[in-house]
Amino acid sequence: GLHMPERILPTARDLAGRHVAYGVTPAMYAPVGDALIWTIERGMGDGFTPETREAWETAYGMLSTAMVESAYPKAGAPKVAAE
Repeated sequence: GLHMPERILPTARDLAGRHVAYGVTPAMYAPVGDALIWTIERGMGDGFTPETREAWETAYGMLSTAMVESAYPKAGAPKVAAE
């Protein structure tokens, strides 16, 4: 489904809400991505080319960004206290 983000992103956003309930924080997404890429690299061996790495990093970046933005929406610009 990664070749059709419009199909997979709604599911990823729904999953993100459940991740919040499990205690997942935005900071946890980066090490999970690193572990995923490491695992794929080990599994593919010599077939894991720089292009493959870039494709997986792009895919994970798209999914994790959508999930974090969905689970932790920005509350707007921070308010600055008057001096």
